[in-house]
Amino acid sequence: MDTTPSSADGLDRDIAALKAHAADYGAQHKVIDRITWPNGARIAVNFTADFDTMLLRRLLNEPPQQLAKGEFGGRVGIWRLIELFDSHKIKATIFTPGRICELYPESLRAAARSGHEIADHMWEHRVPKEPELERDHLKKTIAAIEKTVGKRPVGTRSTHSRELLLEHGYIYISEDSMDHQPNWLSADGTRPLLNLPFHYAIDDAMFFSFAWLGSDNSAQRMMDPDHVEELWWRMFEQCYRAGGYMNVCMHPFVSGRALRIAMLDRLINRMKALPGVWFPSCEEVARHIIGAH
Repeated sequence: MDTTPSSADGLDRDIAALKAHAADYGAQHKVIDRITWPNGARIAVNFTADFDTMLLRRLLNEPPQQLAKGEFGGRVGIWRLIELFDSHKIKATIFTPGRICELYPESLRAAARSGHEIADHMWEHRVPKEPELERDHLKKTIAAIEKTVGKRPVGTRSTHSRELLLEHGYIYISEDSMDHQPNWLSADGTRPLLNLPFHYAIDDAMFFSFAWLGSDNSAQRMMDPDHVEELWWRMFEQCYRAGGYMNVCMHPFVSGRALRIAMLDRLINRMKALPGVWFPSCEEVARHIIGAH
């Protein structure tokens, strides 16, 4: 490595630039210390489902064999998840693209009747780069969800701009995974938006997605549900000991398979066996934090 003065000066500038960038990024996030949950609960566990039925694959015109997985999620998987959540009296959050309101409206209405939250997951599972088109997509999604279930969404799992979300009355986002605890997102310290973080280690697609989007053979995975159950249980145990928050991300076309439904049923029973576990919707968590903190 060249250690001449000019090289050292360049390295110092690079390090300073990295530190400045890290500080700027850190300033946009504020973790909420010492969150307390209702009725003395020790941990809040959000069960969430991304009900996209492979819309992005439709846009990319992928083969019918791939699209059939999404069809399974809309025709079978989502109903199994609703039944599972209802059997445990869990209030889940279904993150739903606007297009799904056209494709599978009855499942969304059934979920809403059971008290589950229907939240935003973009119009067609992508956020356009063009500002006006992004605004159009968000407005169409809001209108579609409200027309289908009678209530406007207040949360999203997307990369829609914070300012646009706040403009349309959103109170939380569940996309950024910079921390394991809920946190505030704000570029300038004003008008923060609450983030309910999830992590890909607690995302079914990372474990059960054979032929994942754009992946080659070396990237395929089809893990034993029993193994995933133990991984997620260990993660829950850690969160439970520390006290705090956990967000489990599922997809109806992935977790809606019978073996995985059975695994989730076992996992939930193990969680319920411990005292002080709260299973709210993301909206319930967000409104509690906003009101209390």
